[in-house]
Amino acid sequence: MTISTKIKGAIEKSSFIRKMFEEGTRLKAEHGAEKVFDFSLGNPYLAPPAAFKEALIKVAQSSGEGFHSYMPNTGYPFVRKAVAGFVSDQQGVSLSEADIVMTCGAAGALNIVLKTLMDPGDEVICPAPYFVEYNFYADNHGGVVKTVATHPDFTLDLATIDAAIGPKTKAILINTPNNPTGQVYTKESLDALGELLTQKSGEIGHPIVLISDEPYRKITYEGITVPSIMTSYKNSVVVTSYSKDISIPGERIGYVAIHPDFDGKGLFLNGLALCNRILGYVNAPAIMQRVIAEIQGVNVDMTPYEKNRQLIVDGLTEAGYEFTAPKGAFYLFPKSPIEDDVAFVAELQKELILVVPGSGFAGPGHFRISFCVDEKTIKGSLPGFARVMKKYK
Repeated sequence: MTISTKIKGAIEKSSFIRKMFEEGTRLKAEHGAEKVFDFSLGNPYLAPPAAFKEALIKVAQSSGEGFHSYMPNTGYPFVRKAVAGFVSDQQGVSLSEADIVMTCGAAGALNIVLKTLMDPGDEVICPAPYFVEYNFYADNHGGVVKTVATHPDFTLDLATIDAAIGPKTKAILINTPNNPTGQVYTKESLDALGELLTQKSGEIGHPIVLISDEPYRKITYEGITVPSIMTSYKNSVVVTSYSKDISIPGERIGYVAIHPDFDGKGLFLNGLALCNRILGYVNAPAIMQRVIAEIQGVNVDMTPYEKNRQLIVDGLTEAGYEFTAPKGAFYLFPKSPIEDDVAFVAELQKELILVVPGSGFAGPGHFRISFCVDEKTIKGSLPGFARVMKKYK
């Protein structure tokens, strides 16, 4: 066999999201793309804001000695300074450029954080449902994801987190706004989580790091603002990217932001810098670093996402689906009318509707709809959603 047993097994258990994407490709080839209603991928369809294009042109037209040379492993100092200023306002804590590490997207950020933190067998606790790639990111570095339940509305259940914490716990990894549920954790729940982690860190004899994965932070609805984790707990780290709020997922640009009072921050930052190099990322892309330094705080117009959210919420409510309306991100996570969510998703495929089984997110009995699609896809799919639900009512 030409590949490792481990990777062969990972391929066989690979993400439902990718499987649905591949099925979508087949169905579009068979029926025509306009007849297939694809809600499988969280791939932003909106064009980047004009400011991004303007900054990209400006950077592309610039030149000078060392313009494309290697930079510090943590990123250009002037870029980190610009990011730190924005994050300070966002998180309500004063960060300097030394508290920022530029990365190849949020995935790169999570990997260098987990590589720095984890010894073989260490655990990272994830409230479910969660983005399934977290399992692979932890395993990349010898760690293990330990899943804990959330409340029925997908809010944090501190009792399950408390019960899961043990000597091997190195981190809690949350995602807010959440993929796949769209839930946003409240300030009260984050404060309570911070108090719990402070207590438990003392009991087990080492700090438990709170990692918040926040690429959807700017995509919220009904006036909701995502609370700061840094005002709730000092041993906290934010990982994020510009993929969703500027619609540039292919550019792979993100960062890690570390609380300025993080225990052992100097050594932790040295670890992040080293891991940014030895994992092969070798710094975030130079041009994209320069671009995002010019446009801190800029994002796409979220109005189309708000409109899509209302369309899908109203349409599925009328059809009889049960769900918690998303407070952020661009996902809806309805209950399947039957226990077998994979079977139900297969029924939707007969109507040429592509969604992802909740089992792929450790949320069995549900399915994920990604509504970052054009309006006609949503409107065209609603009769099919209704027909399938009618079979089970």
